Amino acid sequence: MNISYFIANRIRKPKGQSFSRVIVKVGVLSVAITVSVIVLSFFVLLGFKNTIKEKLFSQTSHIQVSKITLNRSFEETPLPNNSDYYQKVKNLPHVKSINRVAYKSVILKSEEEITGAVLKGVDQEYDWSEMKNNLVEGKTVDSLNQIMISKRTAGILNVKVGESLYVYFIQDPPRARKVEVVGIYDTHVEELDQLYVLSDLGLIQRINAWENGEFGHYDIYLKDLSSLPTVKKELMEIFPLEYKVTQVEELLPHFFEWFKFLDRNIVLIIVLIMVVAAFNMISVLLIMIMERTPMIGLLKSLGAPTAKIRNIFLINSSRIIGWGLVLGNVLALGLAYLQWKFHVIKLDAQNYYMNYVPIEWNFAVVLCVNLGVFLVVLAVTVLPTLSIRGITPVKALKYKD
Repeated sequence: MNISYFIANRIRKPKGQSFSRVIVKVGVLSVAITVSVIVLSFFVLLGFKNTIKEKLFSQTSHIQVSKITLNRSFEETPLPNNSDYYQKVKNLPHVKSINRVAYKSVILKSEEEITGAVLKGVDQEYDWSEMKNNLVEGKTVDSLNQIMISKRTAGILNVKVGESLYVYFIQDPPRARKVEVVGIYDTHVEELDQLYVLSDLGLIQRINAWENGEFGHYDIYLKDLSSLPTVKKELMEIFPLEYKVTQVEELLPHFFEWFKFLDRNIVLIIVLIMVVAAFNMISVLLIMIMERTPMIGLLKSLGAPTAKIRNIFLINSSRIIGWGLVLGNVLALGLAYLQWKFHVIKLDAQNYYMNYVPIEWNFAVVLCVNLGVFLVVLAVTVLPTLSIRGITPVKALKYKD
């Protein structure tokens, strides 16, 4: 029988109302709070990032391919409808969809109000799955005389689904079309909601007098965003030098800088919590050692090596950490479920782009957090056990707590 494990079992539950009994509970609670806060932080961080990315991708795409031009406006140089390029991109293993899209600056006018926007014309094969998640009322576009506008734009123009308005195209000579509002969406991303109005690509092709299926650029969606660098390299090999391949980080740089800022904040929070948990466990183990000083002296006088005695306290320390992990996971997963199911904590959508704190379930993160906390805190608790070396049998047997 392992003597260290045997003694650790005998002393793991202090009898009576000893101070170490209280401090053990404090240690368990400290580890539990550490684990629960870190797990919840990751769930919320991933929720924020993925929710906002979904909203961004409903308006933009993972990658855009367009012709290189010095034009800085939304008026695009038309691309030829090259089925060879289209098919090669569509056959790439990481590509989910490829769509022909065009932009055009317009003025929207209702009976009472007027506002500017960018008309985004999409082809018949456009993937509406992302946008449907943000659809508040109505349906998606399926003909030339239909448009989708944001809830913010609908409020400015004072129009509802089923009503008509005029679209004035900014060109020489200016042209106008009467269209029907068939859908209203709301991503809560004001920078994009106030900008884009969605229509059929054919409308822009007619207004610009583009022939043979010409369009503005390709919108490419990927199956997994992590494959973006690989796909970008493949696209640069497919398209000639006069084409520009732009990934989403370049299209919306300020959002991705904000994501990096969130990551830095989470790392800082995790470091601070881990430091507090480590110091608490050091305090717990030091108190346990002080209370068991006579026992340490007795074991040393019987010839027990210091390493065996240290293992007694490390075994009990690992148990404290283990119970803390169990309690922390129950607390974290319970709170996460309540927020995920009932949206208890609300947010101001104007500032946070969503109405409530989002939760993204990721059990790989839970596993990594548990393993990381266990190893780091256990490694730190080795430090107080080094004090056992300085305890001599004579002084230890005379020690009174």
